[in-house]
Amino acid sequence: MASHSHHDHQHRGAPRAFFWGVVLNSGLSGLQLVIGIGFGSLALIGDAIHNLGDVAGLLFGWGAERLSIRPATTRFTYGFGRSTQLASLINAGLILMAAGVVIVEGVQRLIDPVPVVSGPVAWAAAAGIVVNLLSACLFGSDHHHDLNRRAAVVHLLTDAAVSAAVLVSALLVGLVGWVWLDAATAIVVGLVVAWSGWELLAEALSASLDAVPRSIELAEVEAALRALPGVENVHHLHVWGMSTSRTALTAHLVRHLDGLDNGELLRLARERLADLGITHSTLQIEPPGGCSEVC
Repeated sequence: MASHSHHDHQHRGAPRAFFWGVVLNSGLSGLQLVIGIGFGSLALIGDAIHNLGDVAGLLFGWGAERLSIRPATTRFTYGFGRSTQLASLINAGLILMAAGVVIVEGVQRLIDPVPVVSGPVAWAAAAGIVVNLLSACLFGSDHHHDLNRRAAVVHLLTDAAVSAAVLVSALLVGLVGWVWLDAATAIVVGLVVAWSGWELLAEALSASLDAVPRSIELAEVEAALRALPGVENVHHLHVWGMSTSRTALTAHLVRHLDGLDNGELLRLARERLADLGITHSTLQIEPPGGCSEVC
């Protein structure tokens, strides 16, 4: 006997957060590119490039989230939830490419320093801190449970930190005249951005390979199923992400001949799984000895 549980809440998304993130970061990127090129700051140009990555990443994430709420079809029977995982992969790639560009250019500037006018650079960097923190706040606290939104927030918070580093660098260049510090800051910024991109890539690849989501403890799930009245064994337990915010489970429950009837057992199992964040479950109930571990 199988049970399918769908919590088909419409994925409300965060369209306003994505929209304003795109608008604010587009304007910021243009401002930083103009000032960075005009006043010789590679660190600021690197920040602007990363901001452009933010814009592209937010657009991909926004589009994927819109696609993920489309209903399932006869061909795509699970719907389009995986599009948010693909967007996370693309975002990670964009972050890593932006980091590579900044690091290479930073090394070249160390070899061949370029004069930097620190005043305008510092103001543009300060604007970057404000815009990125504001954009991240627009997503609220629900991004912790959604890899796609978390990818967007990681973009924004990382770039706020990058802008802070550029601000400090610009102030020091203005105070002590160490022009090489701008290039050195750009390299450090690139390495920090690359690290955040690598972590996001690893998690997005894991999700694409049907790994158990980080928000789910498999041992806790198994223990909850084994604790159900009348259940003596659990096997063929699989947990994976249907999207960056929806988790699915399949399992075989071996039960005693006495105890709850199958319908009541399945209802209770669905409630326990929902409490653990699993919104789609398929459970097979078996009598003792009805199926071996390898069936």
